[in-house]
Amino acid sequence: MIKAKCCDNKLLSAKYVELAKFMRILGEENRLRILCFLGSKERCVCEINKGLGLPQNLTSSHLKVMREFGILQTRKEWKRNYYSIDIKVLKKYNSLLTKIFKNYEKRN
Repeated sequence: MIKAKCCDNKLLSAKYVELAKFMRILGEENRLRILCFLGSKERCVCEINKGLGLPQNLTSSHLKVMREFGILQTRKEWKRNYYSIDIKVLKKYNSLLTKIFKNYEKRN
């Protein structure tokens, strides 16, 4: 049986497991729309659900999943939570994806 070199490294394999979780989270259309809507601006739930035309409870549910994984940061101001993208987390997974795709570029 032939085994890929990337699978021999247990640390790298663990990173791939995390990358797969990240991709599953952002693979949901509304979560990807939320990420795009936030861009570089902090917004509250009411702005997000109105801007995307989503019910408030659905928006909150998606935000919770993204926040728990670490994609989003939260800042509380009085009764409102404001969400923003954690750029460090996006860069981390972007870097992993880039490494994977560069292996394919070398083949062509």
